[in-house]
Amino acid sequence: MLRERVSSPKTRDGNNTIEVKQFPGGFLAIAGSNAPSGLASRPIQIVIADEVDRYEASAGTEGDPVSLAEKRTTTFWNRKTIIVSTPGNEGTSKVAPEYESSTMERWNIPCPRCGEPQPLEWSGLLYKERASPIYKCAKCGGGFGEHEWKSQKGQWIAGHPERKTRGFHTTAMISAFVSWENLVEEWIYANEQSAKGNNEPLKVFINTRLAEVWMEPGEHVDEDELAKRKEPYVYRAPSGQPLPCDVPDGVLILTAGVDIQDNRAEIEVVGWGAEWESWGVEYGIIYGDPGGAEFWRGVDEYLLKTWEYGDGRKIGITTACVDSGGHYTSDVYRFTKPREHRKIYSIKGQGGDGVPMVSRATQNTRNRAMLFILGVDEIKGKILASLKIHTAGPGYCHFPLSPDTDDEQRRGYTD
Repeated sequence: MLRERVSSPKTRDGNNTIEVKQFPGGFLAIAGSNAPSGLASRPIQIVIADEVDRYEASAGTEGDPVSLAEKRTTTFWNRKTIIVSTPGNEGTSKVAPEYESSTMERWNIPCPRCGEPQPLEWSGLLYKERASPIYKCAKCGGGFGEHEWKSQKGQWIAGHPERKTRGFHTTAMISAFVSWENLVEEWIYANEQSAKGNNEPLKVFINTRLAEVWMEPGEHVDEDELAKRKEPYVYRAPSGQPLPCDVPDGVLILTAGVDIQDNRAEIEVVGWGAEWESWGVEYGIIYGDPGGAEFWRGVDEYLLKTWEYGDGRKIGITTACVDSGGHYTSDVYRFTKPREHRKIYSIKGQGGDGVPMVSRATQNTRNRAMLFILGVDEIKGKILASLKIHTAGPGYCHFPLSPDTDDEQRRGYTD
């Protein structure tokens, strides 16, 4: 029994406290996401990060809590990191991108009639007058009740079996503790409340019952509409002849945003003119291991690049922000600290109402690198407002008609 393996609490026993329980063969340590000392104090073989979408954006001033805890597993060859969460909001969810980069496994149940395995989707549930809902097979179209579906033997099927990291998604549709009738009752109530302007019950249903990220109601940007904005950047020579150029005359400064992924850096360079008019200049990708020095040399060289106006004048990047919210928080800090004189800073996004667009800089306790917290909800609102402007001038967003402006760059504005 567990009681026999874990000793009774004793005064001044550091191995048996509320946060640490030691037993033969190992120990259990519990730490809060806002406590950097608890996340970085000892080597750990297995990290279980629960409800990560409810974590603080930073553990004190030291960066992403999950990344801090993961660093503790470095000394173990058989280390494991388990990330679990009910998803939160689109764009700020931590678990959603983790799942999307995994094997993306879902629990599939065979149809009682044709045997076709399939994940149960909410859209396939049919009900009338809130009673006796049935689920319609995606292949044969047969409709069967809850007991008929749940009595079948299911299996996990991966959407991307070639990937190394395993990820699993499940919903209340297959739960043994929640009936379909109860789910329908919750769904109808949530939609009734939403029609009255209260979206909270619907958000809870989407997050906790369907395990999907919540998308705030409002306007969204159409990718195809953005594609129509692409335009050639030209310079009018003294002769009147239009010549292609990297940077239009309206650009006064260049900025860069650097997003660090597990195998690359994605860098967007934007030109800014009077009254927040902007021009997309270049979208670059640097592949490599963010844990290695060669990768960061490549990022540094990119940020030292220059671009040309039509008359031959050159312009470089005035300031750059590097996202520290992924798995390489400490590496980002080490990169930005000695380059702060070049106005290259670490940033981290934080969602929620009332979070300002840019907060006052703090300093992490490791190398004292400056860290700016960005209010992603407010920033998204500003971007969407700018994309509603359809005439060149104050606030308008230009996109270049060139190979550098690919679908990924435009898609970044729609996410």
